[in-house]
Amino acid sequence: MTESDKVFAGSIPEIYDSYLVPLIFEAFAADMARRVAATKPQSVLETAAGSGVVTRALAPLLSPDARYVVTDLNQPMLDRAAQQQGEDSRITWQQADALQLPFPDGHFDAVCCQFGVMFFPDRVAGYREALRVLKPGGVFVFNAWDRIEENVFADVVTKAAATVFPQDPPLFLARTPHGYHDTAMIQADARGAGFGEVSVETIAETSAAASCRDPAIAYCQGTPLRNEIEQRDASALDRVTDIAADAIRARFGEGPVSAKIQGHVAVAGV
Repeated sequence: MTESDKVFAGSIPEIYDSYLVPLIFEAFAADMARRVAATKPQSVLETAAGSGVVTRALAPLLSPDARYVVTDLNQPMLDRAAQQQGEDSRITWQQADALQLPFPDGHFDAVCCQFGVMFFPDRVAGYREALRVLKPGGVFVFNAWDRIEENVFADVVTKAAATVFPQDPPLFLARTPHGYHDTAMIQADARGAGFGEVSVETIAETSAAASCRDPAIAYCQGTPLRNEIEQRDASALDRVTDIAADAIRARFGEGPVSAKIQGHVAVAGV
């Protein structure tokens, strides 16, 4: 992972939330919200919350007197999440690094993290922090994308971008979001951090969009892939987006498009 892989700023948060969230995150967010709510937590910490898709799904399922602390490393993403959420006195928004959480030991009943652990520079350290802030009997629910070949739009866009920069292809999607797909490694890392029972379930969903251009915009302009493209050629963003849209059109045709997405859901108990 490079430093630019962690930068979600500028127009990325808005495009991410408008295009990428409905494309790939909403179904998994609903699943995570159900899993966390089923434990009936009175205090929840969310790390790497992004633009708040899990927050929007989970908050309505929590009790009226629950505490819900929502954090992200990137303040612009957190600002977008708070703006989209609306007023809720149970929620506290706080910028925080998941590897150095500013909370005392044994403070939460549940910790959740949707598709954020792939960005942790030290995953065992991040899991150890989640364990530290959990109460006895608490639960850590997190997920990670499966390999890029199982996530079709991301794969098509990555290959399309590589045709523009064949000598130095921008591989953010394959390297980071889809680079932590080994379920045995995920379990070993969580156990290495001190968790006991760790279950991992692989779930396939369908990624759907109104047009072939929507996934191209989502990935090329709403993720740090944009940073990689602009680092190579500051004027190339629209061209790469067009080429990615053409590649999706060539495979799926005009009009609404859909393709497979697949991720892993891990549940680790204290």
